[in-house]
Amino acid sequence: MPQSPYPSVPERPKPYVPPRTVYSEFPLIDTDPHFSRVIRYARPADYGKGALAAAAGPLAFWLMERFSPAHVGKGGFASVMRLTCLLSAGGGFLLFYQNSTLRFYGWKENGREVERDMREMVDKVKKGEPLYGRSTLTPYMQGVAARNSRYTGIFLHVIPWFNFVNHEQHGVDTAKYYQQAERELEEERLAQGSGLQKS
Repeated sequence: MPQSPYPSVPERPKPYVPPRTVYSEFPLIDTDPHFSRVIRYARPADYGKGALAAAAGPLAFWLMERFSPAHVGKGGFASVMRLTCLLSAGGGFLLFYQNSTLRFYGWKENGREVERDMREMVDKVKKGEPLYGRSTLTPYMQGVAARNSRYTGIFLHVIPWFNFVNHEQHGVDTAKYYQQAERELEEERLAQGSGLQKS
């Protein structure tokens, strides 16, 4: 193999750009939650609001047609109603998704989600699994993905942009999960020790 006439330049590590800290009234869970996590953590109220929003469009269109008919015939009304249903379903989903996402940001009451997040992450620590899933992307590309989708939940009505990438840049100190896992493992060890002494 021929030797390159140019000296080799050492590769410099890419700088880590931490997410900007944004004030929130409630605890921050995740600045860039994965799509599946947002869906799993949604509350029944989120589903209800999304369903109401999805039903509002077709209902309003039907009422307008009933009280002030456009006289376009059945074919015209049906095609416009289908389009209204499609757009309303999309809007209802975005409202549902945004309500769930805002709890991850700590901008809505999120006590239930904080507990669930701690339980999920501590269980992953105990099993030796990565906290935020495995990724086939390089760390640099994971960072690009994180920077592109961080806090996009507040702009969903303009650009529906979701996070489908597993990465480690979520704007929270993950040490709390490891510390809680250590406490629980120590408690389990002590409980087993006292159980052995009694027997």
